[in-house]
Amino acid sequence: MLKIRGVSKRYGGVAAISDLSFDLARGEVLGVIGPNGAGKTTLLNLITGYNAPNEGSILLEGRELRGLAPYEICRLGVARTFQVVRPFAEMTVNDNVMTGALFASDKWISAQDAALRAERALDMVGLLHKRQALGSDLTIGEKKKLELARALATKAKLLLLDEVMSGLTGSEIDAVMDAIERVADSGVTILMIEHLVGVILALADRVLVLNFGRELFQGTPEEVIAHPDVIESYLGQPLERLQT
Repeated sequence: MLKIRGVSKRYGGVAAISDLSFDLARGEVLGVIGPNGAGKTTLLNLITGYNAPNEGSILLEGRELRGLAPYEICRLGVARTFQVVRPFAEMTVNDNVMTGALFASDKWISAQDAALRAERALDMVGLLHKRQALGSDLTIGEKKKLELARALATKAKLLLLDEVMSGLTGSEIDAVMDAIERVADSGVTILMIEHLVGVILALADRVLVLNFGRELFQGTPEEVIAHPDVIESYLGQPLERLQT
């Protein structure tokens, strides 16, 4: 579905991404991990058009995304969440998600159709019972679910998640993981950035490890956590020690 070929992004003399290439298959969950400053969020910004690469190609189902505006990329079926959630505080949960449905379409859709999309998205993430609550009244875990639902309401076929578990309690993490599993089971392809290794082990089919903007290693979760270079640069010690 997604092909990244030779992508680089520089800010002045600093290379945030350097000659990065990888594929993401339809229906796959790809985890992206790496130290702070490794280029993970920059990668999402390049895919979604918030920043333009200096070199390389980004193809979605064979179509070049480079040069398109974020709203154009969203209308092609690419949606994302952000590290810092920003719901429309004075709007209801339902209206928050309807906004995603209404403004992400390149064709006119009725409020009734947008409401149906919102209902399906809220049900998928387990937030339907909060549909009439204000965005400002949600817990941080519920706001993360709301952002996920708003992205899904755009009819996303590729969903990019930027540290969606950040700042959550253990029970909130479990709830969001369940929601992501339901999204993946529905056929949506997912690329997720996450610092919690246990989450990546549970959800990802494959893991890409970045370090200083370059690919350090790519493989199954089991291969990644056992790789000596990954242990040295990111984990710090073997996973079994981290879990004790």
